[in-house]
Order: sequence, then C-alpha cells, then structure tokens
Amino acid sequence: MSFADTFLPEFDQEMKTTRALLERVPLENEAWKPHTKSTALGALASHIANLAGFGTPIVTLTELNFAPAGAPPRVPPQFHTREELLQKFDENVKASRDAIETLQPNELGTPWALKHGDHTIFSLPRAAVLRTLLMNHIIHHRGQLSVYLRLNDVPLPSIYGPTADT
Repeated sequence: MSFADTFLPEFDQEMKTTRALLERVPLENEAWKPHTKSTALGALASHIANLAGFGTPIVTLTELNFAPAGAPPRVPPQFHTREELLQKFDENVKASRDAIETLQPNELGTPWALKHGDHTIFSLPRAAVLRTLLMNHIIHHRGQLSVYLRLNDVPLPSIYGPTADT
C-alpha cells in the first residue's frame, strides 16, 4: 500500500471538515480578535486556506524559505470574501492531493526544511512534514477557528462528532 493510499483518505476527511468551518467564517468581521495578541479572524481563515496548498512544495521541493536571500519575504495572500477563501482552499486542497498522489516511496524519507532566511525552523523527513506542516498544522488552526466562530455566535458543524449546534 502506498503512502497516498494511507494518507489521502484522512487528508480528504480533514479537508472536508475544514471546509465546513471555512464556509461559516463571517468575513464581514475579518478584523475581529478574541484578544489583542491573537490573529484576526480573516487572517486565521486565510492562513488555513493557504496551508492547504503546502502539500505541493513539500512533495516537489526540499525546502521552503519564507525570506530567501536577495528576494522580498514571502507574504501569503489574504482573502476578503467567502468566495475567494473557499476557491483558494479548494484549489490548494486539489493541488496538494494531486502532488501527494505522485509521491514515490523512496521520496518519503528525503529531508525537507522550512526556513526563514538563514534560519532553519525545522528539517524533517518529507513524510513527517506532510503530517506536521500540512495536516496537523491545519487541524491546530481549525481548532482555533472553531473557538473564534463560537465566540462570534456562528453555529459549528460536526468536527469529530456532534456539536451543540448539530
């Protein structure tokens, strides 16, 4: 059984659940924060939509540098309408899924690094990066988003079972 055969069913389920939350984000309140140190609602939702595309660079590159030498720092796009947010999320999910389907067994252990300029944030085998930077990172921020939605009185969809709203 290939990595894709074992990873993609879980990825598909988690992305379906993530999309259900993103569908409910009230972007008319995109600047809302639960605390002054928190990320704004719109920025958090945009971050999740952007993270869904990280499968492609994880599979096709050996590193991603947010501030490469001689170039401006990478600034991820922000989405200001639900349509933009969901369109980019769907595109990113498809691109990541397509890339993961091409992954060969001998590529799973290839070292992959996330960098900011000369600083290496982490370096792990590619399979671990797919689990942590792609899947777990999205799930982490999806949890934050569910709290943001609750605090904005937005009914929550089922995540791993019924919510008080389902």
